[in-house]
Amino acid sequence: MDVSPSFTSKGFRQMNMNENQSLRIGIIREGKTPPDTRVPLNPKQCAKIQAQFPIEIKVEQSPNRCFPDRDYEAAGLTLTDNISTQDILLGVKEVPIDQLISNKTYCFFSHTIKKQEYNRGLLQAVLQKNIRLIDWETLTNEKGKRVIAFGRFAGMVGAHNGIMTYGHRSGAFTLKRMKDCLDYAEAKSIYAQMKWPNMKIVLTGTGRVGQGAAQVLTDMGIRKVSPADFLEKDYDEAVFTQLNCSDYAARKDGKAFQKKDFYQNPTAYKSIFGPYTKVADVMINGIYWDNEAPAFFTKEEMTESDFHLQVIADVTCDIAPISSIPSTIKASTIAKPIFGFDPQTGEEAEPFQSHVVDMMTIDNLPNELPRDASTAFGKQFMEHVLPEFLKENSAMLDRATIAQNGQLGPHYQYLEDYVSGITL
Repeated sequence: MDVSPSFTSKGFRQMNMNENQSLRIGIIREGKTPPDTRVPLNPKQCAKIQAQFPIEIKVEQSPNRCFPDRDYEAAGLTLTDNISTQDILLGVKEVPIDQLISNKTYCFFSHTIKKQEYNRGLLQAVLQKNIRLIDWETLTNEKGKRVIAFGRFAGMVGAHNGIMTYGHRSGAFTLKRMKDCLDYAEAKSIYAQMKWPNMKIVLTGTGRVGQGAAQVLTDMGIRKVSPADFLEKDYDEAVFTQLNCSDYAARKDGKAFQKKDFYQNPTAYKSIFGPYTKVADVMINGIYWDNEAPAFFTKEEMTESDFHLQVIADVTCDIAPISSIPSTIKASTIAKPIFGFDPQTGEEAEPFQSHVVDMMTIDNLPNELPRDASTAFGKQFMEHVLPEFLKENSAMLDRATIAQNGQLGPHYQYLEDYVSGITL
């Protein structure tokens, strides 16, 4: 097989491969409940891959996709109820254990690399079934930057839902659900007609999620202000501020903040987010949170009389007690997106009451904008990941392999206690 590089204008690596060396890729039916409607590749993208590469793609039949089966069939794809003929299986959310097929390569978001207790059994089954698991979240380039993600769309929908929740709570406006819009273009047309009250919104994070959220707030016509002005000034219009990590965390010993040090030594830092809880109406949380990093605030601080936050849209959605936001006690759903958190009891309550904080903690937010999100994800796959599957050896895929041949990958040995059921 000739692996010499010759990129087309679209950035795909062309390979001289015989037909008997073709890759067999399957698009699996999403099995998690509630079902996710996103796809890793849309019909046109599948057809393009098959036309340009020695790759056979089959699509497992599903009634739930945002691109229905008939669209894949019209694009020339083979639909099947038996995806076991394919070697590389692409999905989005976690695959139910009883649907895993032994001795395959799977790509999906496994939610295991932070030792999530609720997915311990999934990783154990992956190892038992001799599956090679490549987690979308762990696919990075040589600089450690992720090459494929839904994060931007999670931030977009999270920001929309946070503002929607505040409208419901305050009674000041009504905003159509993102899931009920055909696409983001329709949402933008709605924003152009809205009149916002003078609310203050604090957005945390400057990565993909933060950028997506900031885009929506800007498209809404909400003015961005500096963190200092946000804290010190009053406004007669809706404003938001966007915080990076140096705005909400500081070293405990008083030394200067250093981003690299913060990532490497999170326990050396404390939260300085408190002032924002006293002036902001809405918080949109879009950070990647390390388990050992400081939380933004505590449950006890939420009971204080000057805690002003009324709505928290937690896009990060790490579940308490191991979380950046203590009131994220569960993930909400697209069907029931909002729940109330009572700071006095520390328990869930009915939302939209004056004594509770309204929580939006949907953990599959891009599924409210599935066609746009899936198309963007598929483009990233074609540009950055597919070429790696066509190489004899891929450092990127090796770095992203959580499990293979019944063993944890070399970069994931730290999960040994997790899969063995030992809690340290």
